[in-house]
Amino acid sequence: MNNDSLLFPSPLIPPSRPEIIQSLIDGVDRYNPDNVSILEEYLAVQLQNEEYDLMANLAILKLYQFNPHLVNEIVINNILVKALTAIPNPDFNLCLYLLQEGALNDENVLKLITLQQLLEQARYQEFWDTFEKDEAYREIASEAIGFENAIRKVILTAICMTYHSISADLLRSYLNFTNDDDEFESFIQSRELIIKDNVVTIPTNYDNEAKPTVIRENIKFEQLKEKEPKIKVVKVVAINKI
Repeated sequence: MNNDSLLFPSPLIPPSRPEIIQSLIDGVDRYNPDNVSILEEYLAVQLQNEEYDLMANLAILKLYQFNPHLVNEIVINNILVKALTAIPNPDFNLCLYLLQEGALNDENVLKLITLQQLLEQARYQEFWDTFEKDEAYREIASEAIGFENAIRKVILTAICMTYHSISADLLRSYLNFTNDDDEFESFIQSRELIIKDNVVTIPTNYDNEAKPTVIRENIKFEQLKEKEPKIKVVKVVAINKI
């Protein structure tokens, strides 16, 4: 069994981060509004190359927070789109905390919050129905290359953390593959899962392994000591007959 959890936080320093971005994040220059364009260009690289850098994207939102005149709604949307691909990590909420009230009420931001809630509530079929039936949702994510596959990885990770086996048909619907789609088997096998007799078997891992639960309760010695029984004394008064 693999003892490593499938859930791991977004890396603070991704392997592909350019030195200039690293210097901006580490130094006081991250508060310099003149550098926002450099960070926005780096976000564009993330979108095109299927990369993700949470700290750099948070730096953009922080600059927007201090300099409202710099706010670019499309950039905000793209940052949130990338954060969706990091679920179940709290990246999406971290980004929301840095948005001004006006941005939180933006129609596209509200749509992305809807997608976040569907993913976190494991309503995967409803997620795909919402995403595919409304062109506005697809348009928001259109700049993020590989977005759908990234979401499939999010869903499959959650499944692997929960199940030991699952119907192939059900998993196919969760991942939004059609019945005749050969990509489904390739996608599953790339994650080292086994398909046999229409059942996908998931190897035991740290997250889906049954673990014994030990419940501890601190009880003071005085609580174990039996209370002394109270003896009721009845006074008997004798009445002599005269």
